[in-house]
Amino acid sequence: MTHQIIIVLILTFLINLITTLSYSVRIVGIRTGRIAVSFALFNILVLISRTAYGLQAPLLAKTVENIIYSGQGANLLDFRLIILSCSVATIVGGFLIPTFQRILSIAVEKFSIYKSVPNLLMHSFSKSGIVSIKDNLVVPNPKNIRSITLDKDFPWKVFLMNVIAVAIITVGVLSSLYASYLNPDFRTTASSLSSVINGVSTILMFIFIDPYLSIMTDDMVLGKTKESLFRKYIVYMVIARLIGTILAQMIFIPASEFIAWIAGII
Repeated sequence: MTHQIIIVLILTFLINLITTLSYSVRIVGIRTGRIAVSFALFNILVLISRTAYGLQAPLLAKTVENIIYSGQGANLLDFRLIILSCSVATIVGGFLIPTFQRILSIAVEKFSIYKSVPNLLMHSFSKSGIVSIKDNLVVPNPKNIRSITLDKDFPWKVFLMNVIAVAIITVGVLSSLYASYLNPDFRTTASSLSSVINGVSTILMFIFIDPYLSIMTDDMVLGKTKESLFRKYIVYMVIARLIGTILAQMIFIPASEFIAWIAGII
C-alpha cells in the first residue's frame, strides 16, 4: 500500500464521517432555535470535507497513472479498502451523532457570545472548552435502535433512494479511476465521467431525500412531529447510508466496466 493510498483512506474516512454527522445538524438548529447559525458553523466542517474531496481524486489518479505506466496490475484491494473506510466512517459517525449534537449545540450558544469563528475556535481549545467537550461525550441510547420497526410508517421510498444514492456516490470517483486502468486509451474520458455519475446521486439526494428531511424539520418547528420521531428517522438514514456503502462494494467492478465501455463509445 502506497502512501498516496493511506492518505486517500484518511481523507475518505473524514469525508464520510462529516457527511454522516450532517444528519444531526437540523436537530441542533431546532433545539437551539438558531437553525441558520447551526448550519453556518457546520459548514466549517463541510469546507474541510470539500477540501479533502478535492485532494482525494488527484491522489487516486496519480496512483492509477503509475500503475498504467509501470505495466503492473491494479491492486483491487486498495479500492476495496477505500470503500470499506466509507462504511467504517459511517458507523463511527453514527455513534458520534449524540455527542456531536451536544457539542454543536454548545458551539451555537457560544457563538452568540463570541460572534466570531476564530474566537469560538480559540475557546474550544481552551481549558474550559476541552472540559465542556469531555463532559458531553455520550454513548448512543440503545432505545433509538430498538425503536426501529418495519411497519407501514417506515419510509421505504426515502430509505431505498438513500441507499442507491450513497452507493452511487461512493463508487463514482473510484469506478471512474479504475475504469481508466481498464481502458487506458480513454482514461481521461473515463475519469471525467465521475462528475456525471455523482450528478445522478446528487439529483436523487435533492429530489427525494433532502425535501423529506426538510419537511420533517418544519413539522418539528411547528410542533407536528416529535423530536423522538425525527431522531428515529436519522437512525434510518444512517443505516441506509451504511447499506449503501456495502452495496458499493458489490457494484464497484460492474460500474467500472460500464464506465470503461461508455468512455470508449462516446
